Amino acid sequence: MILYYSGTGNSRFAAKILATQTGEEPVCMNDIMRDRIVDPCAAKYLFSSEKPFVFVCPTYCWQVPRIVKNFITNSRFEGTKDVYFFLTCGSDTGAAYEHAKAFCEEHEFNFKGLGSVKMPENYITLFNSPSYDDAQGIIHAAISQIESAGRIINLSKPLSDYNASNPNLSKINNLFYRFFVNDKKYYATNDCVGCGLCAKICPLANITIEDGEPVWHGNCTQCMACISSCPKNAIEYGRRSKGKRRYYLFINGQQKINPDDKSSL
Repeated sequence: MILYYSGTGNSRFAAKILATQTGEEPVCMNDIMRDRIVDPCAAKYLFSSEKPFVFVCPTYCWQVPRIVKNFITNSRFEGTKDVYFFLTCGSDTGAAYEHAKAFCEEHEFNFKGLGSVKMPENYITLFNSPSYDDAQGIIHAAISQIESAGRIINLSKPLSDYNASNPNLSKINNLFYRFFVNDKKYYATNDCVGCGLCAKICPLANITIEDGEPVWHGNCTQCMACISSCPKNAIEYGRRSKGKRRYYLFINGQQKINPDDKSSL
């Protein structure tokens, strides 16, 4: 069973390719996370599979995101105990492999490995996303790597992380969550048309539309879904996001086209 969590579409893209290789239908963790907040009595908590569970997600400060770890911790898994992780990243994954292995040992899973692939940078509250053409090149290069990982998973062989880097980088994970993971600086500009997409797409149901504008309520994981998917680019994060290209990969594998993406037109 493939379960994915994705803010701007990179991990969803990877999950769909892995699903093609393994013959399974990917399951969206975002939707289930939201259901657990909106209607916990009706939400899904039990997952059963005879094939390995594969958790696909972005890399958050060189580790598996806490939101994904919490999802796993608060769920029940029946059938196999075999677990893979597959991470998308902008550059590298630090010591995500070792942290995932320890997490699996703690939860009595059989850790089969962690793989990763580089995808276009999306964390625009800190970094710049690539141009449309550069992003297209990165996406194209990633496909064969994801397919290769899918074949390994389908054979239940160990999966290795080729984007691992300095393990000390993961030590700043707590500082990252303390100082950067919040919604205090998000706001809507006058370009906002009140379409409500940001509220609909938030995996934590953290956004509501009030008086025609989005309002953030303090439970943010910085997934970049709202700021990157906005059709009018009407969401900013203080001054950090101003002038930066919004990267979003739709479910059909096509990038969102921004006003300055002239080469994509």
